Amino acid sequence: MKIRSLLLTLTCSAALGLGTVSSASAKTIDVVASFTVLADVVKHVGGDHVNVTSLVPPNGDPHAFEPSPDDAKAVRSAAVTFISGEGLEEWFQRLVKASGASKPPVVVSTGIKTHTFEEDGKEITDPHVWNSVPNVLVWIDNIEEALAKADPEDAADFAANADRYAKTLKALDATIHAKIDAIPRDKRKVLTSHDAFGYYGEEYGVTFLAPLGMSTETEASAADVAELIDQIKKENIRVYFIENSNDPRLVKQIAAATNAKPGGELYPEALSTADGPVPSYEALMRYNTDQIVKAMTE
Repeated sequence: MKIRSLLLTLTCSAALGLGTVSSASAKTIDVVASFTVLADVVKHVGGDHVNVTSLVPPNGDPHAFEPSPDDAKAVRSAAVTFISGEGLEEWFQRLVKASGASKPPVVVSTGIKTHTFEEDGKEITDPHVWNSVPNVLVWIDNIEEALAKADPEDAADFAANADRYAKTLKALDATIHAKIDAIPRDKRKVLTSHDAFGYYGEEYGVTFLAPLGMSTETEASAADVAELIDQIKKENIRVYFIENSNDPRLVKQIAAATNAKPGGELYPEALSTADGPVPSYEALMRYNTDQIVKAMTE
């Protein structure tokens, strides 16, 4: 009996030891993304091998974000930090300087064909690239490459995750095209708060008008607003949308002056909370498309 008990004890100890080794080998790395849309895409590529922190919270404005000391700590300790770039996160360089981080961020929009607008006499790059699904396919490639460099042991998993997610998004892109293509082109016009849907409009053939420019921090002049009201009346734009991450008052005033009707709330640059309507990038694109299609067909 004593020998049997000893063997049982040794067997259990060995099993526990193996469990400890297995757990220790399941390595994860801490990564930081600038805002929720990007954080979700990073999580899909990284899978169980990454702990992802989004600096800008759900429903937060990535243009006007004010980082905290905790954000600086997260950036300093991250294995990889991801930003979209193209002028979206103008606050990020200040955060990096405050954090003392030595690693430069990965700019996931590198390689995307961007477009520009003239705003206040200046040529400005539109940073809202993710509102076109093909652009996020570029993100996926850049994210996979950066994660593989940070964690070479799990590179095969990152590649598999990236391939699987890309297939999902390609199917989503086809669905969006089919829904929009079914609407007569002269009815594909809506009013939003700021110019966040340029890439969506370019990819899917929808015209978006907005009183504010690329950034929510810009202010529309009285002359700009008057000109926009005239254009809305002339083009018979019947629907307006508010956005989850910025002040809706101006667009509501313009809608009242033009008799445009509310089409609901869009999510151009921030996910909702987990229990909201757009907890993921895929859900964001589906939800925005359904809202836009419904408004243009009623």
